[in-house]
Amino acid sequence: MTSTIRVKLSLMMFLEFFIWGAWFVTLGTYLLRNLGASGTQVGVAFLTQSIGAIVAPFIVGLIADRFFSAQKILGVLHLAGAVLLWRASQAPDFSSFYPNILTYMILYMPTLALVNSIAFRQMQNPQKEFAPIRVLGTLGWIVAGLTIGWLNWEQSNSLQSTFLMAAGASALLGVFSFTLPATPPVKKGQSSSVGSLLGLDAIGMLKNRSYLTFFLASIAICIPLAFYYGFTNPFLNEVGMKAAAGVQSLGQVSELLFMLAIPLFFSKLGVKKMLAIGMAAWVLRYVCFAYGNGESGYWLLIAGIVLHGICYDFFFVTGQIYTDNLAGEQFKSSAQGFITLATYGVGMLIGTLLSGRIFDSYQLSAGTHDWRMIWLIPAGIAGAVLVLFLLLFKERNAAPASTEAAGVNATARLANAS
Repeated sequence: MTSTIRVKLSLMMFLEFFIWGAWFVTLGTYLLRNLGASGTQVGVAFLTQSIGAIVAPFIVGLIADRFFSAQKILGVLHLAGAVLLWRASQAPDFSSFYPNILTYMILYMPTLALVNSIAFRQMQNPQKEFAPIRVLGTLGWIVAGLTIGWLNWEQSNSLQSTFLMAAGASALLGVFSFTLPATPPVKKGQSSSVGSLLGLDAIGMLKNRSYLTFFLASIAICIPLAFYYGFTNPFLNEVGMKAAAGVQSLGQVSELLFMLAIPLFFSKLGVKKMLAIGMAAWVLRYVCFAYGNGESGYWLLIAGIVLHGICYDFFFVTGQIYTDNLAGEQFKSSAQGFITLATYGVGMLIGTLLSGRIFDSYQLSAGTHDWRMIWLIPAGIAGAVLVLFLLLFKERNAAPASTEAAGVNATARLANAS
């Protein structure tokens, strides 16, 4: 890979995740403050991520893999996305906002797979070349959060600007995509079923009782995950944290550090301990939020944010490695699609709907909320999942794939690692 291509791919990753981080983190706060949305409506808005995740395999599998070059599809999707983000910023109420953001997420989620595909096709040794490029994506998310905090958009009630910033970056990436290395379709002329696009070819893996336990735990743990995505930013702003979106970027810094250490932890601790630590971190995180505040309990808020690296990497990245090792060569891709559909499709769908209803149920007078109960509920869910997992999951020692290689490949597939 030439240095020019490396720079282009790095910029592609930076913009891809800058766009998402620019509006997604503060979405809940924007909807509650600017559009007067209810908690249920906030949950429905975050549900668009799940809908996009379900639709993404069809766009990538039926179009990018068979008919058009990936970089051209990436460009068209981001140009269309720029228009939709601009329209969303102009929406006067939730009913006019929602169709724009739903359509946008249906177009955006496939781009997460497309940027990985474009990057991998230019690499001779992805195990060494991918991580330094993909890390620019996490940096893009961090920079987006820091920019929002630096410009004081949360305190000045200017979160409409987040959508305009994201729209500008999306337009830039849309144009820039046409300069990326050619990535022609790899399955031109081939046919595939709906089941294979959704990863259902790997459903036979559920005959393994331990994998079935992991699979169900993955769905269940995404229910409390939805609370974090949807309501952390409104919570931090309500309890008085300044530049909350910028402070939240500490979670991505933590994620980045722990992701680099995953191969070492994986070899030392094994699958069961890694997954259990990840779930335990979810419990601890929500307890920190439940008892934290903007004054004497400020350190608990920071601790809850920084735990993101363990929460996400130890469970989701480890889970992808476990899936990759267990699937075997024939079903590796299908298995990853299957687990992604289950977590970001089914699990997050349940979680977003539940979290919104709970948020509404614990609203107090003057627009405040009983945040202790709002956070103790997902802590309890994560704790129950952890206990059942520890009782039912039996780790097998054999692993057919190299831990280091599997770790890199699994991390790559986790396109929404933020």
